Amino acid sequence: MRIFLNTIWLLLIGGLLLPFGGVAQNQGSRPIRDNVPLDSIRLSDPFVLADPKTKTYYMTGTGGLVWQSKDLKRWQGPYSVAQPDPTSWMGPKPMIWAAEIHYYQGKYFYFATFTNSALKIDTVQGKPLERRASHILVSNQPLGPYVTLNQELYLPANKSTLDGTFWVEPDGKPYLIYCHEWLQNLNGTVEKIALKPDLTGTVGTSQILFRASDSPWSREKDAAGHDRPNKVTDGPYLFRTRTGRLGMLWTSWVYDVYTQGVAYSTSGTLNGPWQQEPVPITPPNYGHGMLFRTWAGKSLMALHSHKEINGRYVRIPQLLEVDLTGNKLVVGKSYRP
Repeated sequence: MRIFLNTIWLLLIGGLLLPFGGVAQNQGSRPIRDNVPLDSIRLSDPFVLADPKTKTYYMTGTGGLVWQSKDLKRWQGPYSVAQPDPTSWMGPKPMIWAAEIHYYQGKYFYFATFTNSALKIDTVQGKPLERRASHILVSNQPLGPYVTLNQELYLPANKSTLDGTFWVEPDGKPYLIYCHEWLQNLNGTVEKIALKPDLTGTVGTSQILFRASDSPWSREKDAAGHDRPNKVTDGPYLFRTRTGRLGMLWTSWVYDVYTQGVAYSTSGTLNGPWQQEPVPITPPNYGHGMLFRTWAGKSLMALHSHKEINGRYVRIPQLLEVDLTGNKLVVGKSYRP
């Protein structure tokens, strides 16, 4: 995410790794807590991996931290799991945003946005842009440690990208889906680029799937006070309905309200074209969602809400029930395990 940087940076304080199985490394003084209710956790951009190997739910997001749970009700953590190479372009202490964990070909892949504030890649409208890009780390276990899969860039060094996610097309080809940040192009995009079969790099060039201005529901004011589509694209996540329709969650703003919408591919593939739904699909101040299934087969959306607590603006992970049995995703009530 691109706002409240000071708050997000505080999330990078480390913790102990691995309560069971694997190599542990102390990366800081953050204590590991047990039996923590979901609404007591402060986390932006939550992503839940329901891991079939361990029958455990792993929740990550912004900050390079992971929580684990057997029942979605009580959580243990946070564990500091990301260990990017400090000699790489990311630098020794990168910001880590919007992380996701995907199990693929017997390994766990950590898709995340890394920002090196010491490096500048561009100046737009008089503002310098920090080096920021989607990258992939890897581990043999869900709680890491996640290390650099490849030092090479997945995307051009002079391109500000974020919120990378993973998708495999029906032909078996893997893709990185990400946002080209509005701070650089002034009209954020969602783009795709093919990945190598082992995810060690990208192949070919990227393709724009849609722009922020394509949204019929996002709004902002221009310098003259006139309404226009918001310029932010945020948090893409791909899914299929039970009927096989390909959809994408993504988030923008309605003035100052963080809001999530959905788009559907008319071709059933990443190539689109992508048709935007006319209205948002979640309550106001909810966004950056993803979908997963519980062990009981229930489909859920994980996302975060915004709330002011004692004068501080915080983000709280939430779970919503969803119905994917029809031709469109339908969002239901809050899920209370």
